[in-house]
Amino acid sequence: MRNPANRMIDGLSPHRCPGCRLLLVDCICALLPSLPIRTRVVLVLHNAEEHKTSNTGRLAIRCLPNSEVVLRGIPGAPTARVHPDPEMEPLLLFPEADAKEIGFWKDHAKPVELFVPDGTWGQAQRARNRVGGLGALPCARVSREGPSTYRLRTTADPRRLSTLEAIAEALGVHEGPHIRDELLRIFDVMVERSLRHRVR
Repeated sequence: MRNPANRMIDGLSPHRCPGCRLLLVDCICALLPSLPIRTRVVLVLHNAEEHKTSNTGRLAIRCLPNSEVVLRGIPGAPTARVHPDPEMEPLLLFPEADAKEIGFWKDHAKPVELFVPDGTWGQAQRARNRVGGLGALPCARVSREGPSTYRLRTTADPRRLSTLEAIAEALGVHEGPHIRDELLRIFDVMVERSLRHRVR
């Protein structure tokens, strides 16, 4: 008989922190910075990612007080919708063919509201058509000289960034390099601690 103490609670092992999703012995919640910024980040999170310990979008949101999570893809639930703030400039952060560099909006009169699809690459691609309100938004992309340093998942294209890395690069342009560096610092800690217990 399985040990009842090891059963999953709301999709998460009791040995894991409900905040950062890491093992309790590796919890990084106390290390998370609070980064008040003008840009508002809205994470459009696929339901399948909600409890994945390798997800980075939720980690980024926890560092950004002016942020929100919209959960999509919940079986049996109504289609998710986003509601852009009319006082802000809404953008979809995803490298579609029609996307412009994020710096194109740097000096815009309104602050940016950045909608970020989070999931597998395929889930993120489909979000624009499956989440109400995203289809009409202009797309923004980020550029980065080096490849992703995310080592918890594999990708066919090394130029693809994790969600946190993409958010960090976008905010580095609009909010300054210190915001980018703080997000990438906690990202590196999360990746390193996650790899501690993986089988080599």
